Amino acid sequence: MHGDSEGHRNDEAEYLVGTVLDANAVDHALEGVDRVAHLAAQVGVGQSMYDLQRYVRDNCLGTAVFLERLAERRDRIGSLVVAASMSSYGEGLYFCPSCGANRPVERTLEQLKEQRWEPVCRVCGTVAEARPTPESKPLECDSVYAVTKRDQEELCLCMGRAYGIRTVALRFFNVYGPRQSLSNPYTGVAAIFLGRLLNDAAPLVFEDGQQSRDFVHVSDITRAIELSLFSAEVADVKVNIGTGTGTSVLEVARTLAEQLEVEAEPEIVSRFRHGDIRHCFADISLAREVLDFEPQVSFADGMRELIEWTRATTPPAEDRVEAMRDELASRGLVL
Repeated sequence: MHGDSEGHRNDEAEYLVGTVLDANAVDHALEGVDRVAHLAAQVGVGQSMYDLQRYVRDNCLGTAVFLERLAERRDRIGSLVVAASMSSYGEGLYFCPSCGANRPVERTLEQLKEQRWEPVCRVCGTVAEARPTPESKPLECDSVYAVTKRDQEELCLCMGRAYGIRTVALRFFNVYGPRQSLSNPYTGVAAIFLGRLLNDAAPLVFEDGQQSRDFVHVSDITRAIELSLFSAEVADVKVNIGTGTGTSVLEVARTLAEQLEVEAEPEIVSRFRHGDIRHCFADISLAREVLDFEPQVSFADGMRELIEWTRATTPPAEDRVEAMRDELASRGLVL
C-alpha cells in the first residue's frame, strides 16, 4: 500500500518486485543470503473479515512457498525470524478481582450492543482488569488476519525444527513510525488518525476510546529482529516485542492532534467492529531475558518523529477511513 511515494523507500536497500507466491522471486531474493527475516503479509483486521481468500492465500500459502524454497537452502541458512502478531492472542491477559485469578474473558454481542465495552470474567461475570500479556497466554484469534499470522508463526517454527534452521517468532505489538503508509485505512491506528488530521478531519474512534494497545516504535522492532537473527542461543521460541505499557486509543488521537497543533477533538462513534479486542499490551520479560531487549523510544518521542517525517517527506495522505467504515458496515461487521 506504499507505492513508490517519496519517503517510503530506503535508498540503501535493494528492491526486488515480486511476491512470496512466486517461487522464482523467492529464489532470487534468497541468493547469497544466510539469515532471513520473513515480514511479508497482508495486514489489517477489518479487511481480513471479508477478503478471506487474499489473506489466506498471501499469508499462509505465500509462507508455505517461501519455506519450501528456504528448505532447499537449509545448509547455508543460519537463522530465520518471522513477524508474528499480538493479534493472535485475541484479548490480552486479564485478572478477575472476584475470582482472584487470571481468567479468560468475553465480550458478548449483547453487552456490546448495550455499549458495555469492558470484558467480563467467563466464570463469574465480573468486569476484569487488564494485565501485561505473556507468551504463555493461550491464543484466541478474533479475526482472519490473526488466524493467518498464527499460521505463519507455526509454519516457520515447525519447518525450523524439521530442517535445523534456528527460528524465532517475534510477536509484534502495535508498530508505528516513519515510512508507514498513511493512506491505508486498515493499517495501524496511529497512521489512520494522522492521515485524518492531515486532511483536516477528526479521528474516528470506535467504542469509547479507552481500549488500549502497546505502541512500539519501528526502530525498536528492527533492533529486536537484529538481536534475534544474531543471537546464536535463541531458537524455536515465541517472543513478545512491545513496550510493556498500554496506551488508550483516545490518547493516541489527542497526542497527535496536540503535536500537530490542530484543534480536532476525536469523534467517538460508540460502535464496535467485529475482530476488535479491548485491551492487549505486552509482558516483555522474555524479550529482556533471552534477547537483552529493552525498548528505547518513548510514545511521545515516537509520535513526534512520525509527524516530523510526515511533514518532511511524504505527499498528502489520502483519507479513506469513512469509505472503510461504510464497507465494514455494509457487510454487517460494525455494530
